Amino acid sequence: MLRLAAPTRPDWVVEALASLDEILLDHAHCEKKAASTAVSMLFRYPERPELMRPLSELAREELRHFELVLGIIEKRGGAFTRQFPSSYAQRLYGAVEKSEPARLVDSLLCCALIEARSCERMQILADHLQDAELSKLYRGLLASEARHHQVYVDLAAEVVGMDFAMNRLEELALHEASVLADGERPVRLHS
Repeated sequence: MLRLAAPTRPDWVVEALASLDEILLDHAHCEKKAASTAVSMLFRYPERPELMRPLSELAREELRHFELVLGIIEKRGGAFTRQFPSSYAQRLYGAVEKSEPARLVDSLLCCALIEARSCERMQILADHLQDAELSKLYRGLLASEARHHQVYVDLAAEVVGMDFAMNRLEELALHEASVLADGERPVRLHS
């Protein structure tokens, strides 16, 4: 179950379909950032053995997704380039507590929300795309995104217990919804 406080605004898909090459490039950047975030946590929290294997596996899967999306971009005649990023993640992480272990828990739960929003948006794209190959790509990623969401929730629960983790996730989900309510432009996977 994706624990989002609000659904994507209806006009997002119209904007996304009109800017599909930008969405694909952003998607590749998101997969790369997701892998980097998981690896960063491995280095930041070496004293937490319960994080090591799940985050390592998650990082490898995110890199495989990066390569998959990169291949689609190249097949469409594009190239992986720099892109002006969305402020979504930066603003979402603005709610992370500074002291430990709250910082770790909030970071894990923010990752869970990013994965949940990715899953929701990929479902929307899969349902609206006319391009069968791209629709198949997004349908094929849904289970992974949902699983990644749950991995992060479960890891947070290992640190502070499920009840506390779920209460904090609910608070952060409300913050995430307010971040998205701004309707940031240009359109991105998380905008």
